[in-house]
Amino acid sequence: MSYENLKLEKGMYRQSGKNFTQVLETLDPSENYRGTALEGTDAFQRQLKRFGIKAKGAGSSHVEKFFRTMDSAVLFPEYIARTVRQGMEESNILPEITATTTVIDSMDYRSIYSTATEEDKALRNVAEGTQIPATNVQTREHLLHLNKRGRMLVASYEAVRFQKLDLFSVMLRQIGAYIQKMQIADAVQVLVNGDGNNNAAPTLKVGTSPISGTSGTLQYNQLVEFWGEFDPYTLNCFLCNSSTMTQLLKIKELQNPLTGLNFQGTGKLASPLGAQLHRTSAVDDDIIIGMDNRYALELVRAGDVLVEYDKLIDRQLERAAITVISGFGKICDGAVKVLQI
Repeated sequence: MSYENLKLEKGMYRQSGKNFTQVLETLDPSENYRGTALEGTDAFQRQLKRFGIKAKGAGSSHVEKFFRTMDSAVLFPEYIARTVRQGMEESNILPEITATTTVIDSMDYRSIYSTATEEDKALRNVAEGTQIPATNVQTREHLLHLNKRGRMLVASYEAVRFQKLDLFSVMLRQIGAYIQKMQIADAVQVLVNGDGNNNAAPTLKVGTSPISGTSGTLQYNQLVEFWGEFDPYTLNCFLCNSSTMTQLLKIKELQNPLTGLNFQGTGKLASPLGAQLHRTSAVDDDIIIGMDNRYALELVRAGDVLVEYDKLIDRQLERAAITVISGFGKICDGAVKVLQI
């Protein structure tokens, strides 16, 4: 069936386990367009082309163009979801601090974990006939807590119908940025305080063994000592807020020419310990979260970006909710530690 002849309806948003674009792809597979002018487009983009809707650029269409026909109106919620998702992905540090992402289709989820004991860390020869050392993988005692984060789109159709989609997209991406910021805060909460399964990160304080120095002052020696506490994991990621990062960047060992060129040229920060620095206001002052991002955190999502498609298709933009349901779980408890300056 040609993309120009598809019948679009609200029910395409209700199919369990699939988002709107995936439903479209089932009816209009992208692989059918290899070697044609439409190669590289997905099913949703072909529907925009079908109705002459240009979503970005100086010549972008007006919002009202989605509502010229009932079929084209069905595309509007997916356009909003996609644009909000773009805003969530801009400057998103979640991929840098999560080891894996799990997508579920329910509100209940129980994660697994592994805690390495000193016996597990030891490298032992396995002689013939002897028992092979075991690593225990267990199910968490308590369910993972999922949060519903979102924003309300409050605007009348009359207020936005003549607005260009390029400008309207800016507003939607901002909504996505707000949601992403709340998710980062949820991730930090779990990293520091645990996911409800008695697995809060241990806090090491400057000036208290095994961290040397004077409380309230951060030097390179304390960073090295903090790094040494991660065996058998590797400290490869720091999280802190702007104030604390300023203290980090003032450390003499971080002021070498290579670090300066990298920061000034790309805006990316790196420390002499080989760990990436990420800034977020979700972390308290004088707190540095250190982790091995390969083993520390699991992101759990219940579906994709959710929009109230009935309201949007029927032009009832007033108080239309845009939400994401997600949560975080600790994987390997020893892969996260907190340094208090």
